[in-house]
Amino acid sequence: MEAQRLLSGFCSTSPIPNAETQFFVKYPSPSSSTTSFAQSHKWVSFKARPLSTKLIKCTNTTHTETAEVVVSSDSYSQDSIGGILRKKLAVFVSGGGSNFRSIHEACLNGSILGDVVILVASKQGCGGADYARDKSLPVIVFPKTKLEPDGISPADLVATLRGLEVDFVLLAGYLKLIPVELIQAYPISILNIHPSLLPAFGGKGNYGMKVHKAVIASGARYSGPTIHFVDEHYDTGRILAQRVVPVLAKDTAEELAARVLREEHALYVEVTKALCEERIIWREDGVPIIRSKENPAEYS
Repeated sequence: MEAQRLLSGFCSTSPIPNAETQFFVKYPSPSSSTTSFAQSHKWVSFKARPLSTKLIKCTNTTHTETAEVVVSSDSYSQDSIGGILRKKLAVFVSGGGSNFRSIHEACLNGSILGDVVILVASKQGCGGADYARDKSLPVIVFPKTKLEPDGISPADLVATLRGLEVDFVLLAGYLKLIPVELIQAYPISILNIHPSLLPAFGGKGNYGMKVHKAVIASGARYSGPTIHFVDEHYDTGRILAQRVVPVLAKDTAEELAARVLREEHALYVEVTKALCEERIIWREDGVPIIRSKENPAEYS
């Protein structure tokens, strides 16, 4: 109970609804690494490696409370399939979180070899945060702003994700720029989804319905979601996957948005599944591609 109380106080202004839920809170030593790379001829593959279990001190730099927390959990077991460990996912949202819900449901039904262990929201009252609390997932707010004084700092954000042994970060409608501290802590481990075929209609200020209105106004005949790795800028990271959606002659922005969103849900689940199954391959030229599960000799 003490571990749960600390995590709730450290990460959210409201208690975690499920009192029986236990969470991993483990911090790596400065010399440890959460990633390893294996190179074979023309391909470079990325593999996440779990950290070791140990006793840690949970500290929030914005509060004076500290305590020793014994690391133990039955909620997120290190199951494996074919020698691949289940991955721990952190999802970031700013709104309703429909992509987050699709990913979480796919984890629960076994489609994804992973578990969402924490939800990071840019504001307390968004729909994605409400859904997470209803599902007994811990919620933290980032960043700290005048409107969200209970938000945490970049250092606390990284420490929290490290403590939970998060393998991958998934941005699902998160509108804030990701801090460089997080990008450095999770190199080529952060994905984002954008509602257009990048590099078109991307960049700062291009999000949500603004994108769909711009696509229609441009006369483009095709649009669709893009999933890309995250770097220090808006929508400029390496593209991993796309799905083409036709723009119809009499489309409204709302109609186009609805069709693109359906493809977003399916594509993000597919990509997250590949990510957790360690099927993301990096070509020598730095382009990430996805190896087929059914036919390992094929890539997309």
